[in-house]
Amino acid sequence: MTQLRLRGADLAWQDLDGDIVALEPTASVYLTTNAAGALLWRLLARGATHDELVGALVAAYGLPAADAAQDVDAFVEDLRIRELLAA
Repeated sequence: MTQLRLRGADLAWQDLDGDIVALEPTASVYLTTNAAGALLWRLLARGATHDELVGALVAAYGLPAADAAQDVDAFVEDLRIRELLAA
């Protein structure tokens, strides 16, 4: 299965009180996540499959797998649009 990973070293981010604050340097845009997004972000920082991301949301929040998959798909798509994922 394909691993998804955040873009390399040029993406600056910090874990602050369980949320993520990131600076996208190309567009000079700050991004923030909620706790669920922070969980996915941390997994993507080291590399994770879609199934691992879904499983993490299911385990952390007790979501049905189908709902977790929709949330992961939306989060990953937003990162793709912003060009924050490695190619």
